[in-house]
Amino acid sequence: MANCSQVLTLSFHFMGEILPGKFERGECKGFLVMDKPQGWTSHDVVAKMRGVLGVRKIGHLGTLDPLATGVLVLAVGKEFTKQVKNHMGADKEYHVEMELGKMSDTYDSEGKVEEVLGSNGEPIDFSGLNEDAILEVMGRFWGKTMQTPPAFSAKKVGGKRAYKLAREGKEVKLEPREVEMEAWDVEFDLPFVRFKLRVSSGTYVRSLVHDIGQELACGAIMTALRRTRVGEFVLADAKQIEDFQDAS
Repeated sequence: MANCSQVLTLSFHFMGEILPGKFERGECKGFLVMDKPQGWTSHDVVAKMRGVLGVRKIGHLGTLDPLATGVLVLAVGKEFTKQVKNHMGADKEYHVEMELGKMSDTYDSEGKVEEVLGSNGEPIDFSGLNEDAILEVMGRFWGKTMQTPPAFSAKKVGGKRAYKLAREGKEVKLEPREVEMEAWDVEFDLPFVRFKLRVSSGTYVRSLVHDIGQELACGAIMTALRRTRVGEFVLADAKQIEDFQDAS
Protein backbone atom coordinates (compact mmCIF):
# COMPACT_ATOMS: atom_id res chain seq x y z
CA MET A 1 0.00 0.00 0.00
CA ALA A 2 1.41 3.38 -1.00
CA ASN A 3 1.55 5.94 1.77
CA CYS A 4 0.02 9.38 1.35
CA SER A 5 3.30 11.08 0.52
CA GLN A 6 3.84 8.77 -2.43
CA VAL A 7 0.26 9.05 -3.66
CA LEU A 8 0.26 12.86 -3.48
CA THR A 9 3.42 12.96 -5.53
CA LEU A 10 1.84 10.61 -8.07
CA SER A 11 -1.33 12.71 -8.22
CA PHE A 12 0.76 15.65 -9.33
CA HIS A 13 3.12 13.86 -11.71
CA PHE A 14 1.15 10.85 -12.90
CA MET A 15 -2.50 11.41 -11.89
CA GLY A 16 -2.29 8.61 -9.32
CA GLU A 17 -5.40 7.71 -7.34
CA ILE A 18 -6.10 8.96 -3.81
CA LEU A 19 -9.00 7.00 -2.38
CA PRO A 20 -10.33 6.21 1.12
CA GLY A 21 -8.04 3.72 2.84
CA LYS A 22 -5.16 4.24 0.43
CA PHE A 23 -3.25 6.74 2.54
CA GLU A 24 -2.04 7.05 6.11
CA ARG A 25 -3.18 10.05 8.14
CA GLY A 26 -0.43 12.39 9.28
CA GLU A 27 2.15 11.19 6.75
CA CYS A 28 1.00 13.33 3.82
CA LYS A 29 3.15 15.83 2.01
CA GLY A 30 3.13 17.22 -1.50
CA PHE A 31 1.04 19.38 -3.80
CA LEU A 32 -2.54 18.16 -4.03
CA VAL A 33 -4.73 19.53 -6.84
CA MET A 34 -8.36 19.89 -5.75
CA ASP A 35 -11.46 20.77 -7.79
CA LYS A 36 -13.08 23.34 -5.49
CA PRO A 37 -16.89 23.07 -5.48
CA GLN A 38 -19.08 26.12 -5.91
CA GLY A 39 -20.15 27.63 -2.61
CA TRP A 40 -17.04 26.50 -0.72
CA THR A 41 -14.40 29.03 0.31
CA SER A 42 -10.78 28.11 -0.23
CA HIS A 43 -10.44 27.95 3.56
CA ASP A 44 -13.33 25.44 3.68
CA VAL A 45 -11.36 23.12 1.42
CA VAL A 46 -8.17 23.54 3.47
CA ALA A 47 -10.07 22.84 6.70
CA LYS A 48 -11.71 19.75 5.18
CA MET A 49 -8.41 18.32 3.98
CA ARG A 50 -6.67 19.00 7.30
CA GLY A 51 -9.21 16.66 8.87
CA VAL A 52 -9.04 14.09 6.10
CA LEU A 53 -5.26 13.93 5.82
CA GLY A 54 -4.44 14.50 9.47
CA VAL A 55 -2.02 17.28 8.57
CA ARG A 56 -2.21 20.67 10.26
CA LYS A 57 0.17 22.50 7.95
CA ILE A 58 -1.74 23.04 4.67
CA GLY A 59 -1.63 26.13 2.48
CA HIS A 60 -2.64 26.88 -1.09
CA LEU A 61 -1.29 28.52 -4.24
CA GLY A 62 -3.99 31.18 -4.61
CA THR A 63 -7.54 31.54 -3.41
CA LEU A 64 -10.79 31.12 -5.34
CA ASP A 65 -13.99 33.04 -4.60
CA PRO A 66 -16.94 30.93 -3.34
CA LEU A 67 -18.69 31.40 -6.72
CA ALA A 68 -15.74 29.91 -8.59
CA THR A 69 -14.89 26.25 -9.11
CA GLY A 70 -11.86 24.40 -10.33
CA VAL A 71 -8.16 24.17 -9.61
CA LEU A 72 -7.17 24.90 -6.02
CA VAL A 73 -3.64 23.66 -5.37
CA LEU A 74 -3.00 22.65 -1.76
CA ALA A 75 0.50 22.61 -0.32
CA VAL A 76 0.45 19.76 2.19
CA GLY A 77 3.08 19.61 4.92
CA LYS A 78 5.66 22.12 6.14
CA GLU A 79 8.17 21.24 3.43
CA PHE A 80 5.67 22.24 0.74
CA THR A 81 4.03 25.24 2.42
CA LYS A 82 7.52 26.74 2.41
CA GLN A 83 7.50 26.38 -1.39
CA VAL A 84 4.24 28.29 -1.90
CA LYS A 85 6.04 31.59 -2.52
CA ASN A 86 7.91 29.99 -5.42
CA HIS A 87 4.62 29.40 -7.26
CA MET A 88 2.74 32.64 -6.53
CA GLY A 89 3.80 34.22 -9.82
CA ALA A 90 2.31 31.43 -11.94
CA ASP A 91 -0.14 32.32 -14.69
CA LYS A 92 -3.66 30.89 -14.63
CA GLU A 93 -6.38 29.81 -17.05
CA TYR A 94 -10.15 30.04 -16.65
CA HIS A 95 -13.47 29.39 -18.31
CA VAL A 96 -15.48 32.59 -17.83
CA GLU A 97 -19.16 33.43 -18.18
CA MET A 98 -20.39 37.02 -18.01
CA GLU A 99 -23.86 38.48 -18.32
CA LEU A 100 -24.32 41.81 -20.05
CA GLY A 101 -26.90 44.35 -18.94
CA LYS A 102 -26.32 44.06 -15.20
CA MET A 103 -24.07 45.65 -12.58
CA SER A 104 -23.02 44.49 -9.12
CA ASP A 105 -21.07 45.98 -6.23
CA THR A 106 -18.91 42.83 -6.18
CA TYR A 107 -18.71 42.65 -10.01
CA ASP A 108 -20.31 39.19 -9.92
CA SER A 109 -23.70 37.57 -9.32
CA GLU A 110 -22.95 37.11 -5.61
CA GLY A 111 -23.31 40.81 -4.80
CA LYS A 112 -26.09 43.37 -4.99
CA VAL A 113 -27.16 43.01 -8.63
CA GLU A 114 -29.01 45.72 -10.53
CA GLU A 115 -30.34 45.63 -14.09
CA VAL A 116 -29.00 48.35 -16.36
CA LEU A 117 -31.76 50.25 -18.15
CA GLY A 118 -31.56 51.88 -21.54
CA SER A 119 -32.26 55.56 -22.30
CA ASN A 120 -35.97 54.69 -22.61
CA GLY A 121 -36.04 53.33 -19.09
CA GLU A 122 -36.47 49.76 -20.31
CA PRO A 123 -34.08 46.81 -20.03
CA ILE A 124 -31.43 46.78 -22.75
CA ASP A 125 -32.39 44.86 -25.91
CA PHE A 126 -29.45 42.72 -27.00
CA SER A 127 -31.10 41.28 -30.10
CA GLY A 128 -29.43 43.82 -32.35
CA LEU A 129 -26.09 44.01 -30.55
CA ASN A 130 -23.19 43.41 -32.91
CA GLU A 131 -20.98 40.54 -31.75
CA ASP A 132 -18.02 42.00 -33.63
CA ALA A 133 -18.41 45.19 -31.59
CA ILE A 134 -18.27 43.16 -28.37
CA LEU A 135 -15.16 41.33 -29.59
CA GLU A 136 -13.52 44.65 -30.46
CA VAL A 137 -14.15 45.99 -26.95
CA MET A 138 -12.92 42.78 -25.34
CA GLY A 139 -9.80 42.93 -27.49
CA ARG A 140 -8.81 46.23 -25.88
CA PHE A 141 -7.93 44.32 -22.72
CA TRP A 142 -5.69 41.64 -24.24
CA GLY A 143 -1.98 41.90 -23.73
CA LYS A 144 -0.52 44.06 -20.97
CA THR A 145 -2.91 46.56 -19.40
CA MET A 146 -3.54 48.37 -16.13
CA GLN A 147 -6.28 46.92 -13.92
CA THR A 148 -7.84 48.18 -10.70
CA PRO A 149 -8.81 45.41 -8.25
CA PRO A 150 -12.45 45.33 -7.08
CA ALA A 151 -13.36 46.96 -3.78
CA PHE A 152 -14.64 43.57 -2.62
CA SER A 153 -11.23 41.92 -2.64
CA ALA A 154 -8.65 40.72 -0.13
CA LYS A 155 -6.29 43.60 -0.93
CA LYS A 156 -5.26 45.56 2.14
CA VAL A 157 -5.97 49.27 2.61
CA GLY A 158 -4.36 50.81 5.66
CA GLY A 159 -3.84 47.36 7.16
CA LYS A 160 -7.47 46.30 6.69
CA ARG A 161 -8.96 44.02 4.02
CA ALA A 162 -10.66 46.02 1.27
CA TYR A 163 -13.80 43.86 1.34
CA LYS A 164 -14.30 44.58 5.04
CA LEU A 165 -14.17 48.32 4.37
CA ALA A 166 -16.56 47.91 1.44
CA ARG A 167 -19.02 45.97 3.60
CA GLU A 168 -18.94 48.84 6.09
CA GLY A 169 -19.95 51.20 3.30
CA LYS A 170 -16.59 52.97 3.28
CA GLU A 171 -14.95 54.24 0.12
CA VAL A 172 -12.19 51.93 -1.08
CA LYS A 173 -9.44 53.25 -3.31
CA LEU A 174 -7.08 50.67 -4.76
CA GLU A 175 -4.15 51.38 -7.03
CA PRO A 176 -4.19 49.88 -10.54
CA ARG A 177 -1.49 47.38 -11.39
CA GLU A 178 -0.17 45.95 -14.63
CA VAL A 179 -1.61 42.59 -15.66
CA GLU A 180 -1.54 40.53 -18.83
CA MET A 181 -4.54 38.72 -20.33
CA GLU A 182 -5.41 36.72 -23.43
CA ALA A 183 -8.76 35.15 -24.42
CA TRP A 184 -9.97 32.65 -27.01
CA ASP A 185 -13.02 30.51 -27.91
CA VAL A 186 -15.50 33.36 -27.33
CA GLU A 187 -19.13 32.17 -27.52
CA PHE A 188 -22.25 34.34 -27.60
CA ASP A 189 -25.64 33.53 -26.11
CA LEU A 190 -26.65 37.09 -25.36
CA PRO A 191 -26.90 38.49 -22.82
CA PHE A 192 -24.33 35.81 -21.84
CA VAL A 193 -20.80 35.70 -23.24
CA ARG A 194 -18.48 32.78 -22.50
CA PHE A 195 -14.75 32.58 -23.17
CA LYS A 196 -11.49 30.97 -22.12
CA LEU A 197 -8.93 33.22 -20.49
CA ARG A 198 -5.25 33.15 -19.63
CA VAL A 199 -4.04 35.72 -17.09
CA SER A 200 -0.90 36.74 -15.25
CA SER A 201 -0.66 36.49 -11.47
CA GLY A 202 -2.68 39.10 -9.59
CA THR A 203 -5.38 39.50 -12.26
CA TYR A 204 -9.00 39.83 -11.12
CA VAL A 205 -11.40 38.27 -13.64
CA ARG A 206 -14.30 40.09 -11.96
CA SER A 207 -12.59 43.41 -12.71
CA LEU A 208 -12.08 42.41 -16.35
CA VAL A 209 -15.79 41.60 -16.73
CA HIS A 210 -16.80 44.85 -15.02
CA ASP A 211 -14.44 46.87 -17.23
CA ILE A 212 -15.79 45.24 -20.40
CA GLY A 213 -19.31 46.17 -19.29
CA GLN A 214 -18.24 49.75 -18.69
CA GLU A 215 -16.64 50.01 -22.13
CA LEU A 216 -19.80 48.59 -23.72
CA ALA A 217 -21.88 51.08 -21.69
CA CYS A 218 -24.32 48.33 -20.75
CA GLY A 219 -22.75 46.84 -17.62
CA ALA A 220 -21.61 43.25 -17.08
CA ILE A 221 -21.25 40.85 -14.17
CA MET A 222 -19.39 37.57 -13.83
CA THR A 223 -21.86 34.70 -13.45
CA ALA A 224 -19.53 31.69 -13.57
CA LEU A 225 -15.81 31.04 -13.26
CA ARG A 226 -13.93 27.76 -13.50
CA ARG A 227 -10.16 27.69 -13.05
CA THR A 228 -8.54 25.07 -15.26
CA ARG A 229 -4.85 25.68 -14.63
CA VAL A 230 -2.41 27.22 -12.14
CA GLY A 231 1.08 27.14 -13.60
CA GLU A 232 1.87 23.46 -14.20
CA PHE A 233 -1.11 22.21 -12.15
CA VAL A 234 -4.12 21.32 -14.30
CA LEU A 235 -7.78 20.41 -13.78
CA ALA A 236 -7.28 16.94 -15.29
CA ASP A 237 -5.22 16.02 -12.20
CA ALA A 238 -7.71 17.41 -9.67
CA LYS A 239 -9.50 15.37 -7.02
CA GLN A 240 -13.08 15.96 -5.96
CA ILE A 241 -14.15 16.62 -2.37
CA GLU A 242 -16.41 13.58 -2.75
CA ASP A 243 -13.33 11.38 -3.17
CA PHE A 244 -12.58 11.98 0.51
CA GLN A 245 -16.06 12.12 2.07
CA ASP A 246 -15.73 8.68 3.67
CA ALA A 247 -12.15 9.26 4.72
CA SER A 248 -12.58 12.05 7.33
